[in-house]
Amino acid sequence: MPPTDATAGTGPAPTHPDSTGPRPATGDPRTSPFGRFPVEDDDPDSDDTLDLQLPAEYVALGAGTTAGLLGRLATWGPVTTPAGAFRLVPVRIDQDLPLVHRWMNDPAVAAFWKLAGTPDRTERHLRARMHSDGRCAPCLGVLDGTPMSYWEIYRADLDLLARRYPARPHDTGIHLLVGEAADRSRGLGSALIRAVADLILDRRPACARVVAEPDLRNTPSVAAFLSAGFRFADEIDLPGKRAALMIRDRVLRDVL
Repeated sequence: MPPTDATAGTGPAPTHPDSTGPRPATGDPRTSPFGRFPVEDDDPDSDDTLDLQLPAEYVALGAGTTAGLLGRLATWGPVTTPAGAFRLVPVRIDQDLPLVHRWMNDPAVAAFWKLAGTPDRTERHLRARMHSDGRCAPCLGVLDGTPMSYWEIYRADLDLLARRYPARPHDTGIHLLVGEAADRSRGLGSALIRAVADLILDRRPACARVVAEPDLRNTPSVAAFLSAGFRFADEIDLPGKRAALMIRDRVLRDVL
C-alpha cells in the first residue's frame, strides 16, 4: 500500500507503457506540497485552466439553476476525517488574500504552483477562478476551525484538461496545496483528499469520477492520491508539466 503521508513517497512516480522522452528533474520529495495545473512560466498571469469558452446559453443555463455548474459548495458542510472536522469554505478575497499569498510564496508551494510574487498576482489568480462562469470554486480547507489548505474544485469536463484525456460529463477536478510545512509531514494529505473526493461524490450525484493531475515530479502528491483511493490512469502533457492523471471512480469508492 502506498504511504499515507504525503511527504513520505520517495520512490519513482508511476510510468505509462506508452510514455517516451526524458523526464523533468525530480523535485525534493520531502517538502513538495500538492501541485496544480501550473500557469505558464513566461506568462505569469495566464489563466490556462479557464481558457475554454462556454457558449452563452450554457452559462445561462448553469447560472439559472439553484446548483449552477458545480453545485452549492458553500452549503456542503463539514465532514469527519481522522484528523478532525474538515470543511471547504469559499475564498473571500478581502479576508483570505494575505494567507493565500503567504502560502503561494512558500518555496515548496511555488515550485509547483508557480505563483510566487506580489499580493496582486495572487489576487488576479483568485479572481480569475471566482469569475470563471461557475466552473471553478477556490476554497480554504478548514480543519477544526483553522484554515490550513487551499483547494480549487473545478469542472474538469469544461476545463482545458478535457482536451488531454477522455473526459466524461460532470467529471470534477481537484487542485490543492497544504499551507504549512508542519501539516505536510503529519499524514494529512491522503485523509483530506479522500474526504474531499467523497464530499464531491456525495454532493454531486451526476459526477461519476473525481480527477486530479499532479506533477509527476511531485512524488508525495501522487502517493497521497493513490492512498486516497485514486488510480493512476495515464501520463499526460499539460502546459508547464508532465502530469499523472489520477481518477477516483464512484463505483470503486468502497473498495479503494
